[in-house]
Amino acid sequence: MSQPKHILVIRLSAMGDVAMTVPVLQALSYQYPEVKITVLTRAFFSPFFRDLKNVTVFPADVKGKHKGIWGLFKLSKALKKLEIDVVADLHNVLRSKILKFFFFGTQFVQIDKGRTEKKALVSGKIFQQLKTTHQRYAEVLGGLGFKLDLSNPKFSDKATLNKSIQAFLGPDSKKMIGVAPFAAHEGKMYPLDLMREVIIEFSRDYKVILFGGGEKEIAVLNDFEESLDHVVSVAGKLSLHEELDVISNLEVMLSMDSGNAHIAAMLGVKVVTIWGVTHPFAGFSPFNQPKDYTILSDRNRFPEIPTSIYGNKYPENYKEASRSISPKKITEKIHEIV
Repeated sequence: MSQPKHILVIRLSAMGDVAMTVPVLQALSYQYPEVKITVLTRAFFSPFFRDLKNVTVFPADVKGKHKGIWGLFKLSKALKKLEIDVVADLHNVLRSKILKFFFFGTQFVQIDKGRTEKKALVSGKIFQQLKTTHQRYAEVLGGLGFKLDLSNPKFSDKATLNKSIQAFLGPDSKKMIGVAPFAAHEGKMYPLDLMREVIIEFSRDYKVILFGGGEKEIAVLNDFEESLDHVVSVAGKLSLHEELDVISNLEVMLSMDSGNAHIAAMLGVKVVTIWGVTHPFAGFSPFNQPKDYTILSDRNRFPEIPTSIYGNKYPENYKEASRSISPKKITEKIHEIV
């Protein structure tokens, strides 16, 4: 059987999960340069794939023209016109399962999310490293005949910042450190009073660039920017393309277990992550980062960690588990790396 020439890759959301596809597809593109790759995802995420050779994004409008079964049928018809040979479903949700039905006769491999072992991890039955999401993505592609080696990754060159971005960031020439202090759930976040201490310490030696989104987050980040020297918030002020340009120029990104960690990692940036009620063992560590770049809450004090895979469930007294991490531990790690 000849190798497929055109592969459809499905990953519709969420931001971090889509970002985690990038280094895997970069490896696919590099190791199989003759293969055409179409990524089905939200249009908003298109910039993530801008530097990948042989990769085209097909935007899915699941809240509009591709909504519901009829919309997915129309989407499948449009995709079939592209002469897709095989499908890698890196999402494995109801929408992609419906698409699988419409792609009857086409080889269609879906991700094994490892729900059983993840359930065992959060229930305390096991406490060990599970497969990473990147490994799970690579296994899907392996099932289609594309064996991948993720051990020697290739990254795009850092972006050249245009004059408008340079003007926005300001004139001083300090090295830039990124800080993304928010996450989808409070139990995954480092307490903001302690994060402020961390940012103040960083701002003595570096220019601190703050990342986030949403009205409440933007208000907090703007307050940090206005009250502290050498601190700039890009939240709500730059396009995603521009944010990616800035992130690619960071010395290091400090992030929670959240999307910004994976965005920085896909660009080859060093990433230090703070973990609250979740844990790297679930497989969501940023790509290609040393283990000692993860800073964990104290499991002696909070033995039920990880309380859930996504950080959405935890005992009330675990909400600030990451307060068990001292600001000094974080700043020392960043200084050591930079």
